[in-house]
Amino acid sequence: ESSLHNTLKVFYAEKFGGETEVEADGHIYDILCDDGQVIEIQTKNLSKLAGKIKDALDKGHKVRLVYPLVYRNRIITTDEEGKPVSNRLSPKKGCIYDIFREITGLTHILLKKSFTLEVVTIDMIEHRVRTGEPVQTANKSRRFKRNWIKVNKRLDEILETQSFNKKKDYLSLLPENLPEEFCAKDISKANPTLARYAHLILWVLVRMPVIKEVEKKGRSRYYKWIASPAARNDG
Repeated sequence: ESSLHNTLKVFYAEKFGGETEVEADGHIYDILCDDGQVIEIQTKNLSKLAGKIKDALDKGHKVRLVYPLVYRNRIITTDEEGKPVSNRLSPKKGCIYDIFREITGLTHILLKKSFTLEVVTIDMIEHRVRTGEPVQTANKSRRFKRNWIKVNKRLDEILETQSFNKKKDYLSLLPENLPEEFCAKDISKANPTLARYAHLILWVLVRMPVIKEVEKKGRSRYYKWIASPAARNDG
């Protein structure tokens, strides 16, 4: 368990009045609150928690899934003896639309009345150790071996918190000036930032579902709101 995960677990336990690492319902919950709310902290691969979350919801718990979205990542590398090697900011910056990559396996849960996805945008510090030769990770997740291993992640600063539990929360991420029937190109044209996310966003929203496919023109699929566009301001 990383320092990042542990810090957020302690923070949310204090915020909502709960105990950490509680065994209940055949699971070990990160946090179980006095009012019965379950809080899970997951730094990546949110879909892995789908079964656990659904079971908790079926057992009558409110569930809050906390996802730390890394905006800036400072990478501190040392050698195997702890001597500094480098200290740099990663050129990659996260943005809120990255959550759509994480929730593809949760589409059947996202709009459950008792479920909330809480996205905490943070600055993070990642600690690495330089190795003498290229190595694989313990879970064999690397496509290619590298000459460093990640040993810890820790919270630097919380920048923003956004909660998602209604249709309007997810639809608020889309451009407001979309036509009644729209495709991925319309999303990209309305907001160029969304160009690389457009198809993924549509895939997720169809399966939640808050939009539906209505026709295909050439290679483009067109969609419309299941409710009227005005419903984006409702539940």
